[in-house]
Amino acid sequence: MTAISPTASHAAVRDASIAVAEARARARLRRRHALVIGLRLAILVAFLGLWELGADYNIIDPFFFASPSGIWEQIWSWITEGTSQGPLWLQIYVTLEETFLGFAIGALGGIAAGIILGRNRLLADVFSIYIKIANSVPRVVLGSVFIIALGLGMASKVALAVVMVFFVVFANAFQGVREADRAMIANAQILGASPFQITRTVIIPSAMSWILASLHVSFGFALVGAVVGEFLGAKQGMGLLISTAQGAFNANGVFAAMIILAVMALVVEFIITRFENYVVKWRPAPFNEQGT
Repeated sequence: MTAISPTASHAAVRDASIAVAEARARARLRRRHALVIGLRLAILVAFLGLWELGADYNIIDPFFFASPSGIWEQIWSWITEGTSQGPLWLQIYVTLEETFLGFAIGALGGIAAGIILGRNRLLADVFSIYIKIANSVPRVVLGSVFIIALGLGMASKVALAVVMVFFVVFANAFQGVREADRAMIANAQILGASPFQITRTVIIPSAMSWILASLHVSFGFALVGAVVGEFLGAKQGMGLLISTAQGAFNANGVFAAMIILAVMALVVEFIITRFENYVVKWRPAPFNEQGT
């Protein structure tokens, strides 16, 4: 019969304790997640219920503030019968296409400009005044300029979305580059890394958290740019749908379009979050996900 050493026994007890602690932590996280979901649903149901009751008993005027049942009927009507501009799915597709194009162009341009100016102090000093001037202009107002210059087609909406996105991403990328760890840059220089290698292997990974954080906000700005551009003048899209509903004093239509846009934004936000988690796997879990 083989004797079990005290060291092996202690290791087994320690491993069993760790496994139990991890299981309890996972169970706490599952319970907390279920609690959060339950509270969110409860708040939503209570809000919609009070809204519907207020409309039914004329506490609020449904002509101006709509009602959940009226909004749902409007959405269902658009799904089954289409809108005055055509099928609902076509309006969603047009707005998403404009939003994604503006988001992609603005984000890539903002990242490139932020990295280049962040790495070159002379260029940053030269262009800083022009960036401040351009950023001080109310960007939504540029929608009218783009409509005049580019017409009612997709180009004017994409241009406005690009402008809305560019400065948000640029500011974060620029700051992320400036906040890069100077010790790591110095070590890379000592090892003989070229400026391009330092930018690719040290600067960009260091700034990635800043850049990804800006993408969450900037997609919403891209959607705003596309919708505002459609609202100002368009042939199709969710912004035109809102403008048409507003012109007809159709509060249910306005709220229905807003809800559809919110769902679109939430879906894309979920995709961006999954992409962020995939790109920055090395990053520690947030404080509230570590069992506290």
